[in-house]
Amino acid sequence: MPLSKDAIFISSLVILWYSSNIGVLLLNKFLLSNYGFRFPIFLTMCHMSACAILSYFSIVFLKVVPLQTLKSKPQLLKIATLSLVFCASVVGGNISLRYLAVSFNQAVGATTPFFTALFAYLVTFKREAWLTYAALVPVVAGVVIASGGEPGFHLFGFIMCLSATAARAFKSVLQGILLSSEGEKLNSMNLLLYMSPIAVLVLLPASLVMEPNVMEVTLELGREHRFMWLLLFVNSVLAYSANLSNFLVTKHTSALTLQVLGNAKGAVAVVISILLFRNPVTVMGIGGYTVTVMGVLAYGEAKRSIKLTRLYLLAVGTTKPFFTALFAYLATSKREAWLTYLTVVPVVTASSSPTEDDVILL
Repeated sequence: MPLSKDAIFISSLVILWYSSNIGVLLLNKFLLSNYGFRFPIFLTMCHMSACAILSYFSIVFLKVVPLQTLKSKPQLLKIATLSLVFCASVVGGNISLRYLAVSFNQAVGATTPFFTALFAYLVTFKREAWLTYAALVPVVAGVVIASGGEPGFHLFGFIMCLSATAARAFKSVLQGILLSSEGEKLNSMNLLLYMSPIAVLVLLPASLVMEPNVMEVTLELGREHRFMWLLLFVNSVLAYSANLSNFLVTKHTSALTLQVLGNAKGAVAVVISILLFRNPVTVMGIGGYTVTVMGVLAYGEAKRSIKLTRLYLLAVGTTKPFFTALFAYLATSKREAWLTYLTVVPVVTASSSPTEDDVILL
């Protein structure tokens, strides 16, 4: 049976998402660890420059998504704040790749749900159900196990990777707070359009100050290696492609599908990086990463189940008028007008079968 056009389209998006994400990750590792290009801040600045230019071209000329304009100066300040946190996350992740294997980097990065839940509680006092917090235990335990079994463990690299993961989680929580009003909400592509130029303005002077010989070494590498500029260009374009494909996959699939695909992507990246870079791995390290991924899956399933339970409770609650009318008739033989009974029918019908799509919208 031939695949439908929708199935082919979504499959193409997933392939683009995987290749972009894994490609930029592996190229970052290659440039920063194997190629002599040891400038993670400048590399991040290149990524943000590409995102700024390509976002503008995609939104303004190609109309990939409608352009959302900024409404006020406070909204711009909020986006600038998010951009700073975003910069810290990306720079920290790139720095960690200088010292850590991609496989271990991905294991630590998988703890994002733990930090998201932590910051959500600390900043907004939002509490999850105990089952959700219980699912986070193996997420943390897996990283502890993987750390103990990592042959190339580097303390500074580990701290930077953990900091980058925490910053990424903090940005998502902060974004939910700062851009919570309907008038200020932006989709991820428009948010990237406004964050990228701000990030460039921050990263360029930071790179020149903290990486003083960056231009000299980059030009020298460009003369010595004829593919240097091509690699840097492809790497920067992939950084934007990763953001665009992530947005499109999110738009065209469900939250559950996205979670499963995201975890599978991490596993694929680990396998490919081990094959390419030949970094040593241990059974303990693989076991720790597996425990972390299982914990992330359990966390997502716990949140989904709790939302489903709330939906059912909400659905049952809407049937109160039906039971009120029923018991009033049984106990007192009191009859309502036929129009009253008809208005109760759609309430009972709508409450009988909540769907997965409904759960996602909660």
